[in-house]
Amino acid sequence: MTGFCNGIITAMITPFTKNGVNFEEFGKMIEFQIAGGTDGLVVLGTTGEPATMTEEEKTETIKYAVKKAAGRIKIIVGTGSNDTKKAVAATVRAEELGADGVLAVTPYYNKCTQKGLYDYYKAICDAVKIPVIAYNVPSRTAVNILPETVEKLASIPNMAGIKEASGNMAQVCETMRRIRGKIDLFSGEDFLNLPMLAIGGAGLISVTSNIAPELVKKMYNLVKENRLEEANAVQDFLLPLEDACFLEVNPIPIKAAYNMIGFNAGVPRSPLTELEPRNKEILLGEIKKAGLKGI
Repeated sequence: MTGFCNGIITAMITPFTKNGVNFEEFGKMIEFQIAGGTDGLVVLGTTGEPATMTEEEKTETIKYAVKKAAGRIKIIVGTGSNDTKKAVAATVRAEELGADGVLAVTPYYNKCTQKGLYDYYKAICDAVKIPVIAYNVPSRTAVNILPETVEKLASIPNMAGIKEASGNMAQVCETMRRIRGKIDLFSGEDFLNLPMLAIGGAGLISVTSNIAPELVKKMYNLVKENRLEEANAVQDFLLPLEDACFLEVNPIPIKAAYNMIGFNAGVPRSPLTELEPRNKEILLGEIKKAGLKGI
């Protein structure tokens, strides 16, 4: 299927207090995203730190996001696991709680075969009716979805697309060739947003749009309007900020960035740590250059 959520989708952080999720602040962030023109939010994706959240916290976060969005923006829930049964159960829960779709990362650590990847996604899709987006990020999972496997997945009725974060543009182009008109391609690398859109990507799932939704949406619109010279100018402007947002492993810098623009994002949960002082200086400098502010 195509057309599930064209545009920009923000891979949302989860703001924490010492005792749990800071829902008041999370609500402010959701409103900030909607005001900035974001088309969808990924909740409990990698950026949201679900690996260190309890099942109760995850459930309450999904409920809150769905209620707060109130149909104004798509809510896509991260449900992937290294255990197919757990991924299926999480996907069913997301559907029951009102999610518009899910983003399922490839099984990590187990390093399954391409057949194992197909079976994993087939099981997830068969368990629900909502759209499913596969997530390919070999740098974190040590598993790579090959283009021919994505092409095979495209025949599943509610498979809506693939978030590509392999960083391999040759592979991305081959994947796009095989799935064009069948399912959608989403950029999962902020640095490659423009080229992935230029080859026909339907949208992008961005970390940087947490703090700069209007700028990221502007670049997206310019590409879709075939105004590539202007789109390149916006992307050139964004690149130093994007670099700063990945000075340390995601979501360490982006949580610090949210704090810098006036939100109370808290700090990452252990074993993640706060952004190092030197990197804070660099990030703050790029935020000031970009003129970013919260609400």
